[in-house]
Amino acid sequence: MTVLDIKDTRVNVFETEPDVVRALADRFCDLAKEAISARGKFFVSLSGGNTPKALYGLLAQPEYAKRVDWSKVELFLGDERCVPHDHQDSNFGMITKEMISKIDIPEGNVHPTQKQDKDPELAAKNYEETMRSAFNKYDGPPQFDLILLGLGPDGHTASLFPNTAAIGQKEKLFVANYVQQFQAHRLTTTLPVINNARHVFFLVAGSGKASIVKDIFESQTKKYPAQLVQPQGGKLEWYMDRAAATNLSGG
Repeated sequence: MTVLDIKDTRVNVFETEPDVVRALADRFCDLAKEAISARGKFFVSLSGGNTPKALYGLLAQPEYAKRVDWSKVELFLGDERCVPHDHQDSNFGMITKEMISKIDIPEGNVHPTQKQDKDPELAAKNYEETMRSAFNKYDGPPQFDLILLGLGPDGHTASLFPNTAAIGQKEKLFVANYVQQFQAHRLTTTLPVINNARHVFFLVAGSGKASIVKDIFESQTKKYPAQLVQPQGGKLEWYMDRAAATNLSGG
């Protein structure tokens, strides 16, 4: 592993994607233990995508699953597509298949969005209420112990896409964000929640992400949603393979 310090951000670079996934699985287990010991619960917001898919599959394996007290873990979605949960594009469907269905976690600790394919605005409102209730926090954003994020080729993260209304949201925790390129809504956690987390980890892999990674770290202007992720008092880290980091100085 190579550790880069770029603009006061820790970038962990591993040789291969499986190396990234295993390191992050270890980190997940360690953070769970720390949070449960300190506060009694471990609140996590999960990302969709292929690399997180591999992470969830690994966390479901006995060697990792036994390291986590799942009865004290609260799982949320960072974002979701407006499709039924049994649809192939559903983040919750993927996470359930790869991890949730294979671990010993109480049903009440798993928080999916509801009826998002019928009424995105109502689904987002209900999910915000679910989030506030789980944290028992009704003023200001709650504080997740860990938020996992991916990175799109256009610099989007969660479902915060460039030039969409959700980027400027200051009050709501979770919104239905209309994305013109898809002519559809996406449900997404907002920046006030992301930037209030104790730990935010970007998980990025593959040579196809090398160009946008370089631009995010070297651009003088904040033109990408991912650049707006700046935890206030929390810790931001990037986990990526050598292919994704190839254009970074020292990567």
